[in-house]
Amino acid sequence: MAPPLSRRFLLQSAMLAAAVPGVSLGTGGGRAVAATIPVPSAWSVRPFELKDVRLGQGLFADKRQLMLDHGRGYDVDRLLQVFRANAGLSTKGAVAPGGWEGLDGEANGNLRGHYTGHFLTMLAQAYASTGEQVYADKIRTMVDALTEVREALRKDPRMLAVTGKWGGAHENVRGSYQYVDLPAAVLGGASSITLSVWVKPTHNANWQRIFDFGDNTTRYMYLASRNGSGVPRFAITNSGAGGEQALNGTVALPLHQWSHLAVTISGTTGTLYVNGTAVAQNTSMTLNPSVLGTLTNNWLGRSNYADDPVFAGAFDEFNVWSRALTTAEITSLQTNEAKRSSAGLGNLASYYFFATSGGTFDDASGRGLTATLRRTWGGPSHPGFLAAYPETQFIDLETRTTADYTKVWAPYYTAHKILKGLLDAYLATDDARALDLASGMCDWMYSRLSKLPDATLQRMWGIFSSGEFGGIVEAIVDLHTITGKAEHLALAKLFDLDRLIDACAADTDILDGLHANQHIPIMTGYVRLYDATGDTRYLTAAKNFWGMVIPQRMYGIGGTSTAEFWKARGVISGTISDTNAETCCAYNLLKLSRSLFFHEQDPKYMDYYERALFNQVLGSKQDKADAEKPLVTYFIGLKPGHVRDYTPKQGTTCCEGTGMESATKYQDSVYFAKADGSALYVNLYSAATLNWSAKGVTIAQSTDYPREQGSTITVGGGSAAFELRLRVPSWATAGFRVTVNGSAVSGTPAAGSYFTIPSRTWRAGDVVRVTIPFRLRVEKALDDPSLQTLFYGPVNLVGRSSSTSHLSVGLYRNAGLSGDLLPSLAPVSGKPLHYTLDGTEFAPFHEGSEDPTHAYVKRSEPKVVLGGTDSGVANPAKSDGTTLLDEIWAGAPFADKAALVARVQSTVGSWVSAGLLSQADGQKVVTTAQNATYAA
Repeated sequence: MAPPLSRRFLLQSAMLAAAVPGVSLGTGGGRAVAATIPVPSAWSVRPFELKDVRLGQGLFADKRQLMLDHGRGYDVDRLLQVFRANAGLSTKGAVAPGGWEGLDGEANGNLRGHYTGHFLTMLAQAYASTGEQVYADKIRTMVDALTEVREALRKDPRMLAVTGKWGGAHENVRGSYQYVDLPAAVLGGASSITLSVWVKPTHNANWQRIFDFGDNTTRYMYLASRNGSGVPRFAITNSGAGGEQALNGTVALPLHQWSHLAVTISGTTGTLYVNGTAVAQNTSMTLNPSVLGTLTNNWLGRSNYADDPVFAGAFDEFNVWSRALTTAEITSLQTNEAKRSSAGLGNLASYYFFATSGGTFDDASGRGLTATLRRTWGGPSHPGFLAAYPETQFIDLETRTTADYTKVWAPYYTAHKILKGLLDAYLATDDARALDLASGMCDWMYSRLSKLPDATLQRMWGIFSSGEFGGIVEAIVDLHTITGKAEHLALAKLFDLDRLIDACAADTDILDGLHANQHIPIMTGYVRLYDATGDTRYLTAAKNFWGMVIPQRMYGIGGTSTAEFWKARGVISGTISDTNAETCCAYNLLKLSRSLFFHEQDPKYMDYYERALFNQVLGSKQDKADAEKPLVTYFIGLKPGHVRDYTPKQGTTCCEGTGMESATKYQDSVYFAKADGSALYVNLYSAATLNWSAKGVTIAQSTDYPREQGSTITVGGGSAAFELRLRVPSWATAGFRVTVNGSAVSGTPAAGSYFTIPSRTWRAGDVVRVTIPFRLRVEKALDDPSLQTLFYGPVNLVGRSSSTSHLSVGLYRNAGLSGDLLPSLAPVSGKPLHYTLDGTEFAPFHEGSEDPTHAYVKRSEPKVVLGGTDSGVANPAKSDGTTLLDEIWAGAPFADKAALVARVQSTVGSWVSAGLLSQADGQKVVTTAQNATYAA
């Protein structure tokens, strides 16, 4: 149950509901009436919500179930750990997932928080698709926690009370960037001194300071829990690191256990005690606090060296005496609180760390030196700030000129994932707090970015990685349609990357050398800006951009990029490696294709959608259950013999995040409706049932596609009039047939179009049967026609072989009159869509196995073989690589054998005339064609 909302919030909500039709907010963390993102008037077709399209049994449902089970079982407190730590809250003992979503991951965990956003979106989609309460409950838990996190960040840090050595203690959670600030008088200018503290370290990073008193990196006195060798170290200097007078321990402090440390200085002797035992002594010391004088920075848990980590662990009893305690007194402190020990309380300072709801600690020494808990970074610049790390990355980016992801790693990209997750959570569960968090984030971003000159913004967004902002524009525009805030639309426009927009609007290809996934989602956002503003520059740029990627930089499976970057236009063979096709790229190209289709129903967008969805996206998910990881690829190498890695890098990567999303929205583009409701588009053939509530009918596909070559569509519910527009795939060059209630529908379906059944009144029980014959074909790499990938209908077939050299294959030997190359392969019994060729098994790319694969093969047709008969003639080639057989079969399909023979005769004649083939060899080829038998 969500907490009751404030009167002020309810008043704001009432105003919002009045301003934005269709939105009704209520108390208890939910809305009385569910809201959806208003459909833009610019869309000529409109999608259906996930809840309106139910997946049936089949390939997609099987893949989705694996992800649903992962989401159902995962402990979301682990995802919330980094957010709670950043706010100084208890992490409830949870262990962060690690990898990119943790402090020890790549680039110091500078992307942490992004995966939590992906997970929220996955849960929202899972709940929308299935209605299972477990997903809504997890969303509510996460929104509860993020609301608490934002509230904590809005205030000064407060003590996190834990069980101490003697009673209460304060814990510095790792990732909180908190420290205790002591008054400047704490050392009292003492020439003799004892500093005593109980600590319980929770992390083994070197150079964590238990205390550090100093002005800078020249004059200071510190005690580190671990030095470079991992043991405690005390040092004092007035001439920097080279002048340190030091005491080093002998063994590391144990983690998660209380240890007592004390340092005494008297005259020229300094002693370091660990748990009552003197472990180091220096009798040549010339420095003490009186020599250092009054110092500016007097800290528990923080170093004067900015790059040193903040102490992670708990503090109990910190005492300072203006004398050197005896060994006996140090021993007494091991078994007694200071006030009950022979040493008594520190006379310069004494902090008990009693539990308090605030962030100050009283001094029990009698000197009134109150200590204050602070953040190293101060605090947020705006109350809407929400992140799993300090605001420092956002600040740094504003002056940064070069990429360095160890310092700044795509902070606005991470903000996008969190924002999108919250928006999706709101739409799925009606929790108004999620909307408030999302709106607050945009208010905060606007407060930062609106103050910056345009030149600064252009520089920021142009920096590789550091300036990456993902699909944030799309999310902001979506939010604006709900909130109606002018600042939100203005914020979306602040992400204009003019160099990219202007070039693409002019159809000038500048993609060579750009990071692919940094730029694809930008374009989807610009399409949404077109929807909101009517500025055609955005839409034109996005359309042209799409054409620069597809097919110019596209691999057969629908993916793009090599080592995350684009190369020159048309270079495919020259980029084949083990780091091709970053999975996020396919995810974002699907979103862009879908968005463009809403404006222009060019079948090429849905042809691409089918290609990438049925191949790379499905194939990126391993066919295996796992509670810990989603098992999704990062790269999909297209190098011969590549084995897919479903646990990439250190985990919780961007691609695993988008992979979770993809697997819970497979049905999002199966059906679209014309904006006026007069037509229904069937874009994908998939076992999915549409509840078209506006028409009062259901549309159910029954199919095992792509293991079945067609689909049966049954109308249910009431009756309604509309056109039915069925996509004819670009590869379906022959045999596409449609019947309604058993009667053929007139018309000639054209490959790469939509076949329309004219408007009629559909009634429950009406049945449409769509037949889509598959054939085996090849697609050639743009820069090397001999490098080819095999497709059977929509299915990419990959060779399974451990060879690290391209497989050499011939396919014309038994080609059918239709041009189908499948007769040259042999089916594998009991394994649909599996075939063998020359001893190598070819299987669907969409199978998430760990077999070594060959997505591309080398085509080799050394001899002219027709209908399984070898003519004995070498297959000649032109200077561009086109062979005689290529030219013969380019004429397929053939109505009958006579048509094929006629093609052979005319082709042979032209080759003989061109001097590419001898008259005698030409006659052998013709005779072979005449005598051979062909499959249909």
